[in-house]
Amino acid sequence: MKIDFVIGRMKSGGAERVVSLLANHLAENDNQVRIITFREGDDYTLHPSIERIRFHNKFIINSSIIKGFFLLLKFYFTKKNRPDVISSHIDLMGYSTIIPSKLYGIKLVVSEHFNHFNQKVTIPKWFLWNFMYRLPDAITILTKFDLSFFKNKNKNVVVMPNPCSFSLVGNINSPREKVILAVGNLNRYHHKGFDNLMNIVSEILKQNADWKLKIVGEGDVGKNLLIKEARRLGIEKQIILTGFRADVKDIMASSEIFILSSRHEGLPMVLIEAVSQGMACISYDCISGPSDIIENNVNGILVSDQNIEEMTAKLNELVIDKNLRESLRLQTIGSLDKFSMENVGEKWTKLFHGFFVKK
Repeated sequence: MKIDFVIGRMKSGGAERVVSLLANHLAENDNQVRIITFREGDDYTLHPSIERIRFHNKFIINSSIIKGFFLLLKFYFTKKNRPDVISSHIDLMGYSTIIPSKLYGIKLVVSEHFNHFNQKVTIPKWFLWNFMYRLPDAITILTKFDLSFFKNKNKNVVVMPNPCSFSLVGNINSPREKVILAVGNLNRYHHKGFDNLMNIVSEILKQNADWKLKIVGEGDVGKNLLIKEARRLGIEKQIILTGFRADVKDIMASSEIFILSSRHEGLPMVLIEAVSQGMACISYDCISGPSDIIENNVNGILVSDQNIEEMTAKLNELVIDKNLRESLRLQTIGSLDKFSMENVGEKWTKLFHGFFVKK
């Protein structure tokens, strides 16, 4: 089967990581896979058979959405360029892919990477959801939370969880550093809750001088803001901002605690990855996402959404109670079967092949 993944760019990010994982899995299973982008960025290792098509040249309008629409219209005009299926990622990319797919008779799956409740509904998004979303052959969402909402937009809506990108940790009892770890784009500090995180950890770090907060992620604006906040709180010597790192798996496998402080999420891949590395995980119980991954007090801790006082208390408990961390760690590995690349990849394969099965 010929499959085109279409996304704005392949710069580091959750949706981009999902695309790389799915593309690699499908390529390894004898599909012809291409990834099409419209802006610079290639942060992921891809299977050698995957063809990268980079429409990164200057265009009259710099928007990936508008550029994508016209360039795909032109590219797919040539019949030999047309795939069997287009897999479109990041919702507004639907404007680039829906019309060309219908015009040229190409099957289309549009993927939502965030829950609908916490998205800012602009006029373009409202029109896309309420009118354009009638046209794709399927829409994928991350959790059941969004199912009824998008069922009103399209008859074929499929819950498709993010796959775990990491192999399970080898030795769950290996020594770990006294690190509270967070991962995310620093410039999205409000979305990721990194601004609140500094206040959450400040007293804990002061009372536990051998512990550090490490945040993995790039973004100069956010980095400067967080450094300034750490200095104000007097904890700058216990804060490590690593920038982008390709060895997140190793960092997770050698760190004690993972914290997800986000104000909202779809289905956070980074939390799945932290669980896969046997970390003691603590997360806000956002309206969607974390509760699909963590069973409270079994393989992690869920804290009432945005309750800073509760988060501080529970995180402090994790820091001072080694036995609690170990008990949570022991329950992590067996809880991830539904997020395995094999299971998620099989669901995608069945979805794509289902378009061509005579009913």
